[in-house]
Amino acid sequence: MTKAERTDSQGEGSLLSHLIELRTRVLRMVVAVLVIFICLVPFADQIFTLAADPLMARLPEGTSMIATQVASPFLTPFKLALAVAVFLAMPFLLYQAWAFVAPGLYKHERRLVMPLMASSIVLFYSGVAFAYYIVFPLMFGFFTAVAPSGVTVMTDIAAYLDFVLALFFAFGLAFEVPVATVLAVWAGFTTPAKLASKRPYVLLSAFVLGMLLTPPDIISQTLLAVPVYILFEAGIILSRVMVPGHKEVEAQQQEQRPGN
Repeated sequence: MTKAERTDSQGEGSLLSHLIELRTRVLRMVVAVLVIFICLVPFADQIFTLAADPLMARLPEGTSMIATQVASPFLTPFKLALAVAVFLAMPFLLYQAWAFVAPGLYKHERRLVMPLMASSIVLFYSGVAFAYYIVFPLMFGFFTAVAPSGVTVMTDIAAYLDFVLALFFAFGLAFEVPVATVLAVWAGFTTPAKLASKRPYVLLSAFVLGMLLTPPDIISQTLLAVPVYILFEAGIILSRVMVPGHKEVEAQQQEQRPGN
């Protein structure tokens, strides 16, 4: 066997081993979600009741949520239970993804990824909790208060679930701003100094993001935009602490500017 043939054989074996490992880790993710989902199925109705409480507490007396589709009363709680299973399994899912890519990272990169992965989980959960405990009560109170006279607010359970899951995802994703900021600096796309100089644009973008991801009321838009901007500032601070070498990059960019 020639050297080239041995190299090709080793490359094919390495690729095959990576594919096998990827399949194994994906199967572990699926099994983890299914196990948690099976455990949650007996409590599906209670979980939906908990998720619907921010709206139910603010509906006019004598009204309730409705189901406009035949299978909605049965399928909607199970759909929520599956979403909660993925939500609860998120640390394990991220760990499996991290364990798959870790062998290809340098030692200093591994030291950075672990804190970022842990903080991303905490921030995502924080965004979901912020939406549930702060945003939902204010938003649903506003919606029910501005209903026109003669209109009875009776929300469909399937539509409500799609609405709250979208907002949970939006706020969870928005709270990942510090992690995204650190990653952008780490990858060399920008520097903390450049990010700090773009504060007015970031503030405007935060309100545009709030307008796009939340219902058309100023309360929910502001409740998303303000935390996003605060987390952006936190991301700048963290990038200065966690990313080595950014001062040297900023110095080089300063020297390369015209007139220096």
